[in-house]
Amino acid sequence: MSQAQAAAEGASPPNAGATATAAALASYSDPVVRFLTACAVAWALAGMAAGVWIAAELVWPGLDFGQPWLSYGRLRNLHTNGVIFGFGVSALMGTALYSVQRTCHVRLFAPGLAWFCAIGWQLGVLAGGASLLAGWNAGKEYAELEWPFDIAIAVVWVCFGVVFFGTIGRRRIRPIYVSNWFYGGLIIVIAMLHIVNSLALPVGWGKSYSLFAGAQDAIVQWWYGHNAVGFLLTGGFLGMLYYFLPKHAGRPIWSYRLSIVAFWAFTYSYIWAGPHHLHYNAIPAWVQSLGMVMSLVLLAPSWATMINGVMTVAGAWRKLRTDPALKFIVLALAFYGLATFEGPMMSIKSVNVVSHFTDWTVGHVHSGALGWNALITFGTFYFLVPRLVGGALHSVRLANVHFWLALAGTMLYVLAMWGAGVSQGVLWLALDHIGDVRFGFRDIMASMAPYYALRLLAGVVFLVGAVLMAWNLWRTVQGRPTAVVHPP
Repeated sequence: MSQAQAAAEGASPPNAGATATAAALASYSDPVVRFLTACAVAWALAGMAAGVWIAAELVWPGLDFGQPWLSYGRLRNLHTNGVIFGFGVSALMGTALYSVQRTCHVRLFAPGLAWFCAIGWQLGVLAGGASLLAGWNAGKEYAELEWPFDIAIAVVWVCFGVVFFGTIGRRRIRPIYVSNWFYGGLIIVIAMLHIVNSLALPVGWGKSYSLFAGAQDAIVQWWYGHNAVGFLLTGGFLGMLYYFLPKHAGRPIWSYRLSIVAFWAFTYSYIWAGPHHLHYNAIPAWVQSLGMVMSLVLLAPSWATMINGVMTVAGAWRKLRTDPALKFIVLALAFYGLATFEGPMMSIKSVNVVSHFTDWTVGHVHSGALGWNALITFGTFYFLVPRLVGGALHSVRLANVHFWLALAGTMLYVLAMWGAGVSQGVLWLALDHIGDVRFGFRDIMASMAPYYALRLLAGVVFLVGAVLMAWNLWRTVQGRPTAVVHPP
């Protein structure tokens, strides 16, 4: 076992006794981690509930009751921002601050600044969500918030980087464990993406215009948009995987060298893949081809990571029978492999001509968002929360029920959107005997009703599972008093 692996594995052994657990709780700055975890769970429920509501609006359009703030266009942005930036980023911040202390064997650098980041981020997401409901929208995917919020996000994010890298700078051991490479890459690249893509000319508190225009604006937006998925929803959660999977399985990473090689290959390849969102658009053909080629190259580091994870847990398969948290993480790893295969395939132009502008893309996004991001976070929380309070999970049985609900909801959702997307793509490409489009837009969308009803059912099933998790974790916290942390 390498020294870096020992750092990840030896900081808080899974079978430590009560005395060691209490000592560990008192040694690290964990109250901010507990706060971020609680916020992540709350945002998961709120964001997913908004997603279920807009899925219902596609079945029953009258559910907006004629109110602009309940319209699909506004609630959809609330859903994506709440889930990605509320649930996802809060979880990433919390797990990053938890694991960096244990892999560096030191308390957080500037804990007060960490609290500023944690509270500031929640206030920003809350105010940003209200602005989206009010109709403030910059018109960019995953970057809808207007310029005052963009500035606030940049300030909080830079402060988060100061805390994270400051902690690494104080580390007591020389190696930097691989999870910190991914969390660090997340912080640096997202800061660059956010600042560049958000450059704008304000014309009021709630309105601005992008500094870029036309095709250039589209290229910058999808350089940002795809890499927000890449370094936030993929790279950041790989940091979570590389710390919590070995801890869960009680085994070191199968190949530490492979994990480092995969990190650098992932970082170099992903940054070029954004133009595959712009196939058959008014950007240079070579840019489109470059995005496709680099997307295919991404298969190598993505599957190297999946294989590394599978081989890590290979010696701990028996734990899957009794450990629901490990079930979530292993299932998330499977969906990660699926999503990172499907994405490069959809970047091939001959496939993209069918999938572009269809619900197939929605299915692909949610196979990653539900199957990868949400499931690995759920599994991590089932492992993390009991350790944060020094107790045991309230109900393993409820966690197992949640696992099957999450699996059923994800599969129903993905299958519904795959079916809808392929149908849309094929029907929109169908021509009659004189070369005109055979089916009109209204006719095709009317045929989507069964698929959208199935998507609504899938969302309800997944949300019910998340509610069970929130109850289970709440009872876990209530059943065990939180340790009081005293400075050493």
